[in-house]
Amino acid sequence: MRTSSKLASLALLAGVAAQPALAADKLKIGVIVTLSGPAAALGQQVRDGFNLAVKDLGGKMGGREVEVVIADDELKPDVAITKVKGLLERDKVDFVVGPIFSNMLQAIHRPVIESKTFLISPNAGPSSYAGKDCSPFFYVTSYQNDQVHEILGKVAQDRGYKRVYLLVPNYQAGRDSVAGFKLDYKGEVTEESYVPLNTLDFQPELSKIASQKPDAVFTFMPGGMGVNLVKQYKQAGLTIPVLSAFTVDESTLPAQQDAAVGMFGGADWAPNLDNPASKKFVAGYEAAYNSVPGSYAMQAYDAALLIDSAVKAVNGDLGNKDAVAAALKKADFTSLRGAFKFNTNGYPIQDFYLTKVAKRPDGKFQTEIVQKVFQNDGDRYAKDCVAK
Repeated sequence: MRTSSKLASLALLAGVAAQPALAADKLKIGVIVTLSGPAAALGQQVRDGFNLAVKDLGGKMGGREVEVVIADDELKPDVAITKVKGLLERDKVDFVVGPIFSNMLQAIHRPVIESKTFLISPNAGPSSYAGKDCSPFFYVTSYQNDQVHEILGKVAQDRGYKRVYLLVPNYQAGRDSVAGFKLDYKGEVTEESYVPLNTLDFQPELSKIASQKPDAVFTFMPGGMGVNLVKQYKQAGLTIPVLSAFTVDESTLPAQQDAAVGMFGGADWAPNLDNPASKKFVAGYEAAYNSVPGSYAMQAYDAALLIDSAVKAVNGDLGNKDAVAAALKKADFTSLRGAFKFNTNGYPIQDFYLTKVAKRPDGKFQTEIVQKVFQNDGDRYAKDCVAK
């Protein structure tokens, strides 16, 4: 009888040992974003939005406790590669979330994908990975870079602006922004100014704008670049309408304040979007961080919900990569922005809006939706994706 009991115990132990390392093992997620320098506010929004989602999920995804490892890419490609290799090889993360900037994504994309680790971008969405170079290990919870800029080109065309000055940083996302703007805008481009990334003095460009007197200015200047541009624009006394992307948003408005009021932007979401999930998120974020969330934080929150949905779908077992990829592609979660699904390339199909900066009664600043410009919009590169 004792022998039988001993065998039964051994069998039980063997059975436990044979189970996949699910609930007992923590789910490890590496978040790599820019947390130093002029663009740090963007990375902070991603970090905080993702952490808030993990907290709201009770610290678990698919029944597994979650450990989040944060890395600062310092907006330097070589640093980004070193940091992401540390996440993969030392920390052995199950997912990588990030980065903010497209040049950082281009640095880390290959090492993450080649390790067969799933990479979820909460912001950067370059055209280079939306078409023939798409991957079943890469998903974007923001948009393809061109799309937000298309909003402003469509608005400029619809409003009859005959002459527009374009001002962007000289890197992949800047070039994508110009391409996106030009898709629907058919008027005259008075000049395309490409400035070095992290430019903080725009006096030469502002002098050109003043002399050329275009009907509108289109600009894409994220982080500290946008803060300085908007302040200098106001100081220069320019009143020409500004159509912008990532130049006036919740990451920059605390520094820009009144100088940004009335400036337009393009986005997939704004804090005043009227749906229950979004309202709860905004209230929770403001309570936790005493600041207004922007699309960076929203998209990071959605990235956490996406991962949670996939881990649940595979019952916490990440061993079958095909099953995890299928679960991610299904996107079985309620997005804070409302309608959301993945296109064939792992980039979203969603609505896009024209927004405008407003000062709230409590003295804080936020972007607010003016009009819906595109509905259920998918990017133009998805047709070339054959990997998924």
